[in-house]
Amino acid sequence: MRGTEFLPVSREEMRAREWYYYDFLVVMADAYIDHPSFGSTLIARLLEAEGYRVAVLAQPDWHDCTPFTDMGKPRFGVFIGGGNLDSMVAHYTVAKRRRDKDLYSPGGKMGCRPDRATIVYANRAREAFGSGTPIIIGGLEASLRRFAHYDYWDDKVRRPILFDAPADLLVYGMGETATKEIARRLSKKVPVEDITDVRGTAFLSQNAEKCIYRPVTVPSYESVLEDKKAYALATKLQYDENDPIRGCGVVQPCQGRFLIVNPPQRPLPREELDRLYDLPFVREVHPMYKEPVPAIEEVRFSIAHNRGCFGGCNFCALTFHQGRMVTSRSIESVLREAEILTKDPQFKGYIHDVGGPTANFRHASCPGQKKHGCCKNRSCLAPEPCKNLDADHSEYTELLRRLRALPGVKKVFVRSGIRYDYMLQDKNQEFFKELVDYHISGQLKVAPEHCVASVLDYMGKPHFDVFERFWRKYQRLNEADHKEQYLVPYLMSSHPGCTLRDSVRLAEFLHRTGHLPEQVQDFYPTPGTLSTCMYYTGIDPRDMTEVYVARSPHEKALQRALLQWGRKDLRPLVIEALEKAERTDLIGYEEKCLIRPQKGEKYFGKKPEEPPAPQRREQGRGGNFRHKRPENPGQKGKMPQRKKDAFAKKRRGK
Repeated sequence: MRGTEFLPVSREEMRAREWYYYDFLVVMADAYIDHPSFGSTLIARLLEAEGYRVAVLAQPDWHDCTPFTDMGKPRFGVFIGGGNLDSMVAHYTVAKRRRDKDLYSPGGKMGCRPDRATIVYANRAREAFGSGTPIIIGGLEASLRRFAHYDYWDDKVRRPILFDAPADLLVYGMGETATKEIARRLSKKVPVEDITDVRGTAFLSQNAEKCIYRPVTVPSYESVLEDKKAYALATKLQYDENDPIRGCGVVQPCQGRFLIVNPPQRPLPREELDRLYDLPFVREVHPMYKEPVPAIEEVRFSIAHNRGCFGGCNFCALTFHQGRMVTSRSIESVLREAEILTKDPQFKGYIHDVGGPTANFRHASCPGQKKHGCCKNRSCLAPEPCKNLDADHSEYTELLRRLRALPGVKKVFVRSGIRYDYMLQDKNQEFFKELVDYHISGQLKVAPEHCVASVLDYMGKPHFDVFERFWRKYQRLNEADHKEQYLVPYLMSSHPGCTLRDSVRLAEFLHRTGHLPEQVQDFYPTPGTLSTCMYYTGIDPRDMTEVYVARSPHEKALQRALLQWGRKDLRPLVIEALEKAERTDLIGYEEKCLIRPQKGEKYFGKKPEEPPAPQRREQGRGGNFRHKRPENPGQKGKMPQRKKDAFAKKRRGK
């Protein structure tokens, strides 16, 4: 169902509804877009569906508490969401430079929300409403910062966020179930300090015995601040217990009090997930904004069909936020949303994405996961797929087929990340073929990230031979259908465990395959990931072994430059990197060389005689992977006619 009415954003709009009180205030760090892709909007609509009067305060001026007091005091409490991105990630690049745009704000303008938005908004709400109003924080920012955590921007370990945000409760993960239960109890006048047993929540206590679940105590804030081994151990324990079936409560002492984190909530069952996405979202930006909010365009004609990810990438925060247990919407629910899209006047027949954290996951990774939870110390996919892995794309294939058949739909794209290693484990290759035939807009994006096995092990990714098998199969399918479609690989530099020599090996592979990336992602140490723990401590928390870490901006620049060796502006960095890696054999005239010497350089010399270069893969548009088309034997050794015509035309012009 498509709604026609936004939630009230001011006291005037509440009066227009003849509301002279309201129950909950939902504070958003993003602009108010009434669409299910935005977590705070989902929570607001869920509370409304439970029968509560809900008002929205989106990106309020945080310099004083006036915007909060202007809304009036809610009867039951305030829910605060830090936005679809951590506010520091939204504001700063990996080089810690201020970004030019905030896609979640009107006009893409920066400055519509503060750094560390959850903490700032919680303080303003407490100033406005006093200690008698319950404040609950949630969303990605709060979820990933629930424990003592390394903060890349401050370059130090910060306390659990509840010590800085004066809130009564923290909801972590996908918070619908916990939010409903908290709202129900608050509406029954249960004191917020007595709500200590809800799964998927965290709170502060003077007494560790307040944890009613079997507790696991992790090293204290003071310990992880002083001892990096203690930090790594704490991270491992936190990940071990982040399971809704076998997980325990986690207790972390901090400055005379205790952070108590209850075990995670179970994922929403399919029926409840369907009900959530059937709520009456307007699917538009609120009309109070005079400028468009760019973020809507990314999701306006996209559909999220799943949650959770058992991919296990160590640099990704999804494991710690959404969890490893995958759940998905029914085909009928997704079709209902697609039919809503087809009735939008702006719809041109193209569904831009049917995805989620990982597009091709629809169910738990194995049958035993639902009963016993996810395995400790074991990834479902890397470095080798688990023997119990249930790799089945049949339901996802059926979903895409039925979407393609809807009246008004011309094309259905899959643009979210896919796990190609999971695809290769499926004995039925129908999905792979249909993906190539119907669901690619000229480019398929995948994430091999690197080619060196040791680096991939630190990343939690499959080894590179898996990507090469996928690549060959992808090429064969395209050639069989006479399609010219590209593969766009995401690559990462400077991940913990990656040395200059490892980066050289990746550059050699890219050079050999005729690929020159336009963009390379530097590793970004975001809160709450295993890779961030490695970056800060130099320790792999999974086995407590030492890890090499490139920390200095200059070394990061050297690694990144190696992967973009063809850029003239990066030439000095590439030469320096090759010298430091003792690989100056790659500066020269041979086919294997990354760069040619220039006059005045010490490597400059006479070009040696070279044998004819072997046929190699050609660089496609934008540096993407493609096969070189076979040469026409009739034209071998001759100038093509089109080139002759071009030269003749040029001469006539002169």
